[in-house]
Amino acid sequence: MSVEICKVATRKQLRRFVQFYYDLYRGSDYAVPYLFFDEMSTLRHDKNPSFECCEADYFLAYKDGRVVGRVAAIINHRANECWKVRQVRFGWFDFIDDIEVSGALLKAVEDWGRERGMTEIAGPLGFIDTDREGMLIEGFDQLSTMYINYNYPYYAEHINRLGGFSKDNDYLEYKVRVPEVMPEKFGKIARMVEARYGLRVHKFTRRELTSGGWGREVFNLLNDTYKDLYGFSKLSQRQIDKLVDDYIKIADMNLVTAVMDGDRMIGFGVTFPSFSRALQKTHDGRLFPLGWWQLLRILKWHKTDTVDLLLIGVLPEYRAKGANALIFNDLIQQFQRYGFKWAEAMPQMEANEAVRSQWQYLDSIQHRRHRCFRKSL
Repeated sequence: MSVEICKVATRKQLRRFVQFYYDLYRGSDYAVPYLFFDEMSTLRHDKNPSFECCEADYFLAYKDGRVVGRVAAIINHRANECWKVRQVRFGWFDFIDDIEVSGALLKAVEDWGRERGMTEIAGPLGFIDTDREGMLIEGFDQLSTMYINYNYPYYAEHINRLGGFSKDNDYLEYKVRVPEVMPEKFGKIARMVEARYGLRVHKFTRRELTSGGWGREVFNLLNDTYKDLYGFSKLSQRQIDKLVDDYIKIADMNLVTAVMDGDRMIGFGVTFPSFSRALQKTHDGRLFPLGWWQLLRILKWHKTDTVDLLLIGVLPEYRAKGANALIFNDLIQQFQRYGFKWAEAMPQMEANEAVRSQWQYLDSIQHRRHRCFRKSL
């Protein structure tokens, strides 16, 4: 029976779009269910501030009367203008192991993009850089996180079989052992940076980060730090306010570190205890009836041995001064105090040698790789 592609047009269909991932990966030892309400909020036009610069439609694939795949078609006009491209993105791309299904889904995105004057397709990508990016091509036997895509090995095989796609960018991820004793390198550089440049670590209160405006400053700094990275589009104040609500308001302040030059923030580190195992114990990423308890155990009592290095950024002119060492010198002490054994470094661009080289001073392994693909239309 042939594949039928249907555009999502109702709230019920959108819920079916989100639900497909849980159905496809139920029972997986490595996939992590995303929070259901968070997925719905991200995909809804009336909830996600990214729609001020993006347009999107979602497609479901049916075969024999059942859902067998999904994909989002996205145009980020702000990013296209910045990078001087006419690109349609594909994201939320999941499907059974059937080349007819994956091909039909990508064709739907390509046709949708052509109708809007796009000349290339790229992905997997989200609306903005804080959404999940890339297709997993290495590390299928590694526990995922709520911040990255997990997919079966056959996904990339389908991309290669369909033809026309080439590698556009790779992201590498590292698993880092939290040292029992602070590496001398970090301590030495941190003391030198403090003495030579007058930089210092600052621990904000929650009120300072939320009501005091410093949370906004974290993401304003992210705009400056990430502006030259692959596909980046500058965050607006509405997008920043949502990120402050989503992350900063619930963060453990001990696990958030800023580096200051006088009264100016020039670097930051935002980390969270890992929710991966807790989310696997929820019912399809729902907080009720008992999912909230699993997450509360992590937020309040850090019942995990792993911490996620969610966002780390330093202004370019301060990287050569060793400001990163100040961040890690402080955070590692916090990790030791909480008893974390491992740290998961979020995706870093393969070409970003400056960031990747910092792991050489720690016991680390590059354990996952995600790839973005591109094709001319």
